[in-house]
Amino acid sequence: MAEELTPETGDESEEPIKQRKNGLYPGVSDELAENMKSGWADTELHGLEPIPQAAYTAARRAALSARFPGDRLVIPAGNLKTRSNDTEYAFRTSVEYAYLTGNLTEDGVLVLEPKGDGHKATIYLLPRSDRENGEFWLSGHGELWVGRRHSLAEAEQLYGIPAADVRELPDKLREATGPVRVVRSYDAGVEAALTDKVTAERDEELRVFLSEARLVKDAFEAGELQKAVDSTVRGFEDVVRVLDKAEATSERYIEGTFFLRARVEGNDIGYGSICAAGAHACTLHWVRNDGPVRSGDLLLLDAGVETHTLYTADVTRTLPISGTYSEIQKKIYDAVYEAQEAGIAAVRPGAKYRDFHDAAQRVLTEKLVEWGLVEGPVERVLELGLQRRWTLHGTGHMLGMDVHDCAAARTETYVDGTLEPGMCLTVEPGLYFQADDLTVPEEYRGIGVRIEDDILVTQDGNKNLSAGLPRRSDEVEAWMASLKG
Repeated sequence: MAEELTPETGDESEEPIKQRKNGLYPGVSDELAENMKSGWADTELHGLEPIPQAAYTAARRAALSARFPGDRLVIPAGNLKTRSNDTEYAFRTSVEYAYLTGNLTEDGVLVLEPKGDGHKATIYLLPRSDRENGEFWLSGHGELWVGRRHSLAEAEQLYGIPAADVRELPDKLREATGPVRVVRSYDAGVEAALTDKVTAERDEELRVFLSEARLVKDAFEAGELQKAVDSTVRGFEDVVRVLDKAEATSERYIEGTFFLRARVEGNDIGYGSICAAGAHACTLHWVRNDGPVRSGDLLLLDAGVETHTLYTADVTRTLPISGTYSEIQKKIYDAVYEAQEAGIAAVRPGAKYRDFHDAAQRVLTEKLVEWGLVEGPVERVLELGLQRRWTLHGTGHMLGMDVHDCAAARTETYVDGTLEPGMCLTVEPGLYFQADDLTVPEEYRGIGVRIEDDILVTQDGNKNLSAGLPRRSDEVEAWMASLKG
């Protein structure tokens, strides 16, 4: 990686440059500084089409404006975070900012300023790098180093929002009067400029509203989720095709294979891929992915591609590495499949959010009682929660721009709420028999099974967005055989 040009770096074989005392370009000759100012082509883009979701983001801003009349609303994108020394993590903008603007660049801030009966929206961004003052090439965040960014005029065309220089925003915020709300924890500089103007309670109301606004997806969001799932299906196919190579290496080969699909077709993975072979499948968030892949074991693959607009899939399949389930593996897998079928059937408009969880848990509990692993009757087990030793987790969650979307929503509107068309959630029951669990027969130990699909609530029921991946055990075996050719 190249290092920034500073007075202390460069080609040490050359004689030191004579320093000019004008103070504008320390460590740089006047000749070079002058040379770098000119000779650049005009690259301004004209006639840009708005981003596909521009009409949707405008409607979302209108709903936000209506909810908080008279308040100045400040929604930051966030800043780069240091990974080590002078390198940063790949930037991912705040969900709230992306949801309302469609812009994905760091340091941006959306401000809705009260005006009349509504608000005037402005998107504050870094403009193009200045060639005159040397920022273009002397700053580590100049365009020579990190690439071209859109001009403010281009941004206005793309996002349908008036744009301004974000470097002017702190002074504007400090001078602001009247009630202000800000989405916290993304931009310390913005928050510092609003000291004594905001309260934690008011800011939390803004965060909760934006979380609950995402409970029901619009048509654009549903389309992006389908794109994410379709790429994820192809990623799972990629993995099955290279299971023999994974056996020769480790779970990391599976992780890398899926990651390639995510980067080629999307922005990234939506969360750390869980590539859990053998007993690792019993660890719910196994993301170390450094274990062996052995024929005869199961592979629990929980992974999702994130689209360029930051919508993620979240799909799990538990696959026989050899291509065929053993008798005990099939017995456990089929029980989880039956529970998932019951859960998916419970997803429909007007149903309580908890219904699909309860339906799946009942089936799993019936199986545990039937197998003699826990003493019935089923109602007693459910009342005491005894099945949770092996079912462990909830049966699903909302899905969207976050893999666990809408997390700040109030309990009464989310887990105690009612399903509506446009909601998208996962249905993912599982059974996990830890390798050291002496309460179950030895043949069960070290087997973990989860099946997870992304379900969109429709007007008359639901749509399984991930139906492109087989779920029934015999269909999984046939699918794997076809891919291994």
